[in-house]
Amino acid sequence: MKLNSLQVEIDGIDKEILRFLMEDARKPILQIANKIGISGAAIHQRLRKLEQSGVISGSKFVLNTKILGYRTMAFVGVYLDKAARNSEAVKELRKIPEVLECHYTTGNWSILIKIICRDNEHLMQLLNTKIQAIEGVSRTETFISLDQQIDRQIQL
Repeated sequence: MKLNSLQVEIDGIDKEILRFLMEDARKPILQIANKIGISGAAIHQRLRKLEQSGVISGSKFVLNTKILGYRTMAFVGVYLDKAARNSEAVKELRKIPEVLECHYTTGNWSILIKIICRDNEHLMQLLNTKIQAIEGVSRTETFISLDQQIDRQIQL
């Protein structure tokens, strides 16, 4: 692994390790080591360096939200009356557990959020009583996702 001023370059072994762990973060290190042909200690050392460089951060479980009763995913473009209200609006959006992602964007909207709801009624309630009630939000534009057809990370 090489560190440039703003970028980290990873080698083929790092990429192989990351591919295995991106597929299943619980895959045993020794199993990966045997497939790659290096020691488990070498893998631990490489993972520690990748974490210290910021290439990776933690691991997490991915919940199946549909099984938990959340069947409606939507993207909401949020228009602010003033760009200066962005940080206040984001602070309030953080308080809404259904908000999964929040992006400061170019274009028509000030903010684009991804939200998960039980159903359309829950979505409407969330929009009317929480999101549009945030001071500075002048209006919203909502797009309901009918199906997520691609879900992946960057390929190495």
